[in-house]
Amino acid sequence: MSGAPAPAAGPIDVVVGILVQPNGDVLLGQRPAGKPYAGYWEFPGGKVEPGEALFAALQREFLEELGLMIDSAEPWCGVEHVYEHAHVRLHFYISRAWRGAPQGLEGQAFAWQGKVAVAPLLPATIPLLEWLDQLRYSAPAPAHPPAAAPAL
Repeated sequence: MSGAPAPAAGPIDVVVGILVQPNGDVLLGQRPAGKPYAGYWEFPGGKVEPGEALFAALQREFLEELGLMIDSAEPWCGVEHVYEHAHVRLHFYISRAWRGAPQGLEGQAFAWQGKVAVAPLLPATIPLLEWLDQLRYSAPAPAHPPAAAPAL
């Protein structure tokens, strides 16, 4: 066992937004310096505050981080992932309706990606990109990730 501290006992709820443009491109953000996995690319989002509804948390996080107002989003899937620093329960939403243009309000870079070309990717992001490719390129498109994904 390594000397890294163990993550908290219970999972931390995190909302994650997948913004999808009409051409299928998705928005990825780069984790800023000072955060775990700094420099890694991920779908934007953040921690859910105690008592906060998931969609409200999604709206708050996108406004705080990127200056975007999410008008609507559909719950897509949930995944638990244990990092060295935290055990997270990720609640993924897909949105095609928002207002504003993304701005790096926390000093983070961001990029619209079709076939994802940025690296490195946050580990929990990689399987989601594969499932999104299935949504975009398979017929009929699956409504949810494959059964192997732990649904929440």
